[in-house]
Amino acid sequence: MADIHKFVQGGEHYVIDVNSGTVHIVDKLVYDILDDKKLEEKQIVINRLKNDYKQEEIEEAYDEIKELIEQEVLYSKDLYEDIALNSNKTPSYIKALCLNVAHDCNLRCKYCFADEGDYKGCRELMSAEIAKKAIDFVIKKSGPRKNIEVDWFGGEPLMAFNVIKEVMEYTKEQEKIHNKNIRFTMTTNATLLNDEIMDYLDKNMGNIILSIDGRKEVNDKVRVRVDGTGSYDSILPKIKKMVEMRDKSKQYYARGTFTRWNTDFFEDIKFMADQGFDEISIEPVVLPEDHPLSLREEDLPTIFEQYDKLYFEMLKRHKEGKDFRFYHFNIDLQGGPCVYKRISGCGAGHEYVAITPEGDIYPCHQFIGNEDFKLGNLSSDEELNTDIVDKFRNAHIYTKPECKKCWARFYCSGGCQANNYNFNGDMHTPYSLGCQMQKKRIECAIALKTKMME
Repeated sequence: MADIHKFVQGGEHYVIDVNSGTVHIVDKLVYDILDDKKLEEKQIVINRLKNDYKQEEIEEAYDEIKELIEQEVLYSKDLYEDIALNSNKTPSYIKALCLNVAHDCNLRCKYCFADEGDYKGCRELMSAEIAKKAIDFVIKKSGPRKNIEVDWFGGEPLMAFNVIKEVMEYTKEQEKIHNKNIRFTMTTNATLLNDEIMDYLDKNMGNIILSIDGRKEVNDKVRVRVDGTGSYDSILPKIKKMVEMRDKSKQYYARGTFTRWNTDFFEDIKFMADQGFDEISIEPVVLPEDHPLSLREEDLPTIFEQYDKLYFEMLKRHKEGKDFRFYHFNIDLQGGPCVYKRISGCGAGHEYVAITPEGDIYPCHQFIGNEDFKLGNLSSDEELNTDIVDKFRNAHIYTKPECKKCWARFYCSGGCQANNYNFNGDMHTPYSLGCQMQKKRIECAIALKTKMME
């Protein structure tokens, strides 16, 4: 499938060659000549544009376009479909683990996908025994892979801090025995941070995701305690202190969620940048349409406007030497993810799994509680449910009809499997609202990157 994508951002005209990933900034004439699917015959183009441009200008631009096509940087062929369709013939190894160490939380965030921390079940913490089994499991299932990612997740993982410390020490021993490099991440609501915990996290976590939803009035409307009071005044100073401890070699994100109550979320991103955070993520909530906080089609123009504002703000701050990174605008135009990741995304269900406090294994944390997707349990010697594993392994952009013909397919990799399933009952049918927001973010990210490279 040979195609391109055209868009305008910040007054500039952009053309992406979908299959090669080449980005072109072009003038209005070239932009008007190009069709998304193919280059029309020269005379057809001349007849279509003769009232807007001189014929010699059209012919000159047309000939330049033909040269780019010959160089295979416009309308290039898709070279990846055979790779995708044959990928299930090679072994699959688990390289990442979400350890749900806490099915409990001391907050009651009003948009929480995990039923305010208990994942549709009883509130409980993972034992050190189960967590160690999970480490043994991922080491065994990683095969020849040396690098493994483990994310301490919840609920609120710091409610099980003593378990985390014990298992981290166990992991360090197992790394040496099995010649593995295990990198840890933690996602925390920051309420339980103190000097001891912050020092430990800084020394032992490769990445720390610190949750705050932006401005006080926004955060305290949705990120509330059990008694209904807001968390902002407590967590902001702790998050700032945690961030100040991280040197440039250590990663962190100040991460928030925007809902229908703050579709002006640009102001929250700007606020967080003004607080000194230079790694920021504000992500759209994903909720059923009848939920009062859910995002809907009618919100998209406002949401797109916020991303446009963010584009201009980040460009301005770049020129002032005050850069910050926005997670959803991160893009690599020269290297980028490997071919396989572009095709299949996060690898949920076959390269990445989540484990519950009971030792149950699911494709990712968003499938926890859905017994139809339970892969197995750590206490069993049986192999993972291969039918489910294969189902996820084969759910890539070439088995998703809408994705296969979408210009953004190599950037979003078919979207989130859980969102696709939860909204459509089918992992092969993309979550439409998420797709539209993702496409807008990709356009902004590409435009921002090209402008910053000038």
